[in-house]
Amino acid sequence: MTLKKAGTNGNVYVPFNQRKGNESIVYFTRDLSPEGLRKAYEKVNGNICGKVCVKVHTGEPHGPNIIPPTWIKELLEKDLPEATIIETNTYYDGDRYTTEQHRETLKVNGWTDFTEVDITDEFDTALLPVEGGKWFENMSVGKNMLNYDSMVTLTHFKGHAMGGFGGSNKNIGIGCADGRIGKKWIHTREGEGQWSVDQEELMEKISESTKATIDFFGKHVTYVNVMRNMSVDCDCAGVGAAPVVTPNVGILASTDICAIDTACVDLVYAMSDEQNHHLKERMESRHGLRQLSYMHELGMGNTKYILIDLDNDCVIIQPKDAVQHVVPFEK
Repeated sequence: MTLKKAGTNGNVYVPFNQRKGNESIVYFTRDLSPEGLRKAYEKVNGNICGKVCVKVHTGEPHGPNIIPPTWIKELLEKDLPEATIIETNTYYDGDRYTTEQHRETLKVNGWTDFTEVDITDEFDTALLPVEGGKWFENMSVGKNMLNYDSMVTLTHFKGHAMGGFGGSNKNIGIGCADGRIGKKWIHTREGEGQWSVDQEELMEKISESTKATIDFFGKHVTYVNVMRNMSVDCDCAGVGAAPVVTPNVGILASTDICAIDTACVDLVYAMSDEQNHHLKERMESRHGLRQLSYMHELGMGNTKYILIDLDNDCVIIQPKDAVQHVVPFEK
């Protein structure tokens, strides 16, 4: 694989008024509850039909910060009774590395109490084209994912040790790539050691992987981000995640993946320095903001948006207006 130059702005935050392009709709509620999750999802579910998969990061054993399975249980029962949660095995050696280990972790975390989980790379992989990418022509994903007509992406927005932050882009780009081939392509340069990609290269590769999946589903994919228990670490860290010091914000929903992840980042930056210091430092030090600009360059969505306040039935003019009443994190 020929190496190409990555971008150079992943550590620089671009304010809203300096962005160009069209605007997408992003819905927002402060209601961090099963009802809030359903309220947000129901605003963006118009094209969800047929056989539906729900992409969730189900977490490492006893992970304290994942979206509570009880919230997703209610959403599935009331809004998506025929849907199936999907996952893939991990590239790192841990409690979700093999399918057998992964299924035990799903049991420990309570997912199997109410649903079955399709580990899509359990038996085989498939290649999806990456249109317009500079790193990949194809991405390897769990083959079972191709059995579905629509995808609902439920994402716990938080920091990430390598990606800076984990939003819908990371949930799909890493979470749908299979554990042995796709994830290796994203994290490791050919002929070099594991985790050998540089920071902005990683952000671009994650985004290209995501593009392969969302292009496959077309209009039949939607996104919900939960800004709660936002450690600087991903749910991959499990009980070893850094303590949560960033306040909870709420739940966002959109049919534009770039817009929803950008809005979440904007809401973090709209907090006071005391509130957002750690998460902002994690994003910038890992050049995570390159995820947003590269998604925009790839035509995956807009970095400008209109934020609709579902609690007050109005448009939020500035992200800071949405975080005036942020609530303490839950232990």
